[in-house]
Amino acid sequence: MLTIGKLGEAAGVKVPTIRYYEQIGLLPEAERSSGNQRLYGKAMLERLSFIRHARDLGFPLEAIRALLGLQDQPGQSCAAADAVARRQLQDVRQRIARLQSLATELERMVAQCSHGTISDCRVIEVLGNHALCGHDHPADPAH
Repeated sequence: MLTIGKLGEAAGVKVPTIRYYEQIGLLPEAERSSGNQRLYGKAMLERLSFIRHARDLGFPLEAIRALLGLQDQPGQSCAAADAVARRQLQDVRQRIARLQSLATELERMVAQCSHGTISDCRVIEVLGNHALCGHDHPADPAH
């Protein structure tokens, strides 16, 4: 059995994150020692590692919740898991396209810089007036 600190270390997750995952139901409540210390077994480490890997791949918590629910039903078709992964792939591709657009805009801003004073700085000017942008780049929904 692992303490919460050892579990976090083994999975590469901070202790407050583990507590949060328990609070929102991604992880079941831990067993407790006679001293009321949380104790975790191998299954909990595997579940936490699954969550961490999914988060590293950018899956939102609700998608992870859905995948964990599917994982608990091993005889079911994997079509639902594929659909969750396809949605995540689509989201990633949209973010990549948005980032490429932002990179192009930043390159244009820097290229137009006259390397003079701030009062003549194209970077400051464009950031202050979105209408001067060469490309439309909607706000990042993650911010």
